[in-house]
Amino acid sequence: MNSAFRVFYTTIIPHNFYGLTNYYKNRTLISRRKFQTPSCKFSSNHEKPIERERAYLPPWFSVAPMMDWTDNHFRTLARIISKYAWLYTEMVVAETIVHQKDNLDRFLAFPAEQHPIVLQIGGSNVDNLSKATELATAYSYDEINLNCGCPSGRVAGHGCFGARLMLDPEFVGDAMSAIAASCSVPVSVKCRIGVDDHDSYEELCKFVDTIVSKSPTRHFIIHSRKALLNGISPAANRRIPPLKYEYYFGLLRDFPEVQFTLNGGVNFIDQVNVAMGQGAHGVMVGRAAYNNPWSTLGYVDSAVYGVKSDSLSRRQVLEKYQIYADSVLEKDTPHRPSVRQLVKPLLNMFHSEPGNGLWKREADAALRHCKTVKSFLEETLDALPDSVLDSQLSGDPPKWDGNFDNMETLLPTKYTAGTKDEFKLHACLAMST
Repeated sequence: MNSAFRVFYTTIIPHNFYGLTNYYKNRTLISRRKFQTPSCKFSSNHEKPIERERAYLPPWFSVAPMMDWTDNHFRTLARIISKYAWLYTEMVVAETIVHQKDNLDRFLAFPAEQHPIVLQIGGSNVDNLSKATELATAYSYDEINLNCGCPSGRVAGHGCFGARLMLDPEFVGDAMSAIAASCSVPVSVKCRIGVDDHDSYEELCKFVDTIVSKSPTRHFIIHSRKALLNGISPAANRRIPPLKYEYYFGLLRDFPEVQFTLNGGVNFIDQVNVAMGQGAHGVMVGRAAYNNPWSTLGYVDSAVYGVKSDSLSRRQVLEKYQIYADSVLEKDTPHRPSVRQLVKPLLNMFHSEPGNGLWKREADAALRHCKTVKSFLEETLDALPDSVLDSQLSGDPPKWDGNFDNMETLLPTKYTAGTKDEFKLHACLAMST
């Protein structure tokens, strides 16, 4: 695991770097660290990786992996709007990668401009997770993430993976060890704070402790709700289980050697900064980034990273995306997307703006016959005022009216070293019987 990226995490970014509140208040002083790492002009296993200098800031802000949403097209749009946000793929099932060796580009290829990018995989077979990771290394992802948090029946109920894996931390530890051994980039876990009635803070800590003890995993993305696996939909799982941010902040206290990204219920860029001001290492945003990409992602570079933003207008974003989309349509490939698929990420670009309703109606009509994204935009953008198309984000992002100030009084009982040792002893006894 002596990769340049591991050096970036453990040497260039010092121990407990993310928890320095005063450092976050002065993020404009940060200089990017450059290092050599394999990359491709287009990340495909049919091309030989070339050495290219890449400079990334830490994953203070990331866009969550979302099935059917964070595909190549949305990620391209997101990267046009934000240069520094970390992007995640949709979850790719390990067995899909293993059994599609001759068709891997369909599932794993992405434009090099999408770096930094994390591949999320799902599965419940250690051998297949290891093989899938090894096959994915040709694509130069910047991190490999295991899905231990999705409550969807398509995931948790199929092959016993997703959130169900939280019930078997020993297996997850073995899986992460195998994944790490099959790649040369950092590995991470995305999980909930619990599953069904297994929702105590101690159980969450045991889950983290087991994985950290059995593997090089030092990054967890914590969705601060538990998962309910029986009887409610994935949408309800994002709404009904209460948020318990105190569990997340407890982990920061009890595992200072591990990096934790906060996820769940974050809808505002100001909320990201407030969380980080309270010590959060990073924040992952999901549907807010998809449902309102321009206004959400447009503030990331300046407000979160303290880096001067390009401040593109929506019209400029669409012009750049159109070049990408029509270049995809020009390729004669077996699984070439349709114009409708390429336009899908654009449909929330004018969220809550004047003319949005009319534009969507015209978009629906145009998609029935337009053969290129350029012709689609030419036919539909007249529905929107120039003031909407050409305005730029300026100033600070909208204020979040909440706070994390009461976390200190809500923190769960400390997970002590004695508790950890006792848990490890029970685990060893259980394995020996």
